[in-house]
Amino acid sequence: MDREKTLSLLRRHTAKDDCEKQHLEKTIRFVEKYENCHDRELGVGHITASAWITNPQRSHALMTHHQKLDRWLQLGGHTEDDADILSAALREAREESGLLEITPVSRAIFDVDVHLIPARKDDAEHFHYDIRFLLEADHTQTLVISSESKDLRWFNQPALEALHEGASIDRMVQKMLALH
Repeated sequence: MDREKTLSLLRRHTAKDDCEKQHLEKTIRFVEKYENCHDRELGVGHITASAWITNPQRSHALMTHHQKLDRWLQLGGHTEDDADILSAALREAREESGLLEITPVSRAIFDVDVHLIPARKDDAEHFHYDIRFLLEADHTQTLVISSESKDLRWFNQPALEALHEGASIDRMVQKMLALH
């Protein structure tokens, strides 16, 4: 994956608030420092790609109840042999949802977040520098729950706000609502 393309996308992104601005600055510094920033084997952390999937009306967002983290989150994960970070987000969205038709709303970044992933049996504690894209899908398509999820479901705005999954999710909900 092209590190310079990732940096270019990050540098063009405008953060919504001070919290996201800090995440964006940390992510830019991380990508500048580590040539292998996309490599999942990089012990301190790595770039991940996520998908904030909404229906065309922006009234619902698709969330996964993550198997390992036991939380409702947007779909996404590690970059692999993808052409670019958006391609990684699209691949992860398809793999984790079973959705056949997903469209990027824009090639621009939707949100940036940095979060600590706790240590598990085979992995040391590390950071995910998560780059998120706004994608769109018809919420009447059939969903397929992957092995990485306990559940998968479309949430409307009140249900999203009631999740209380943290500032990161709340920020994306607010961004989604601003697009109405």
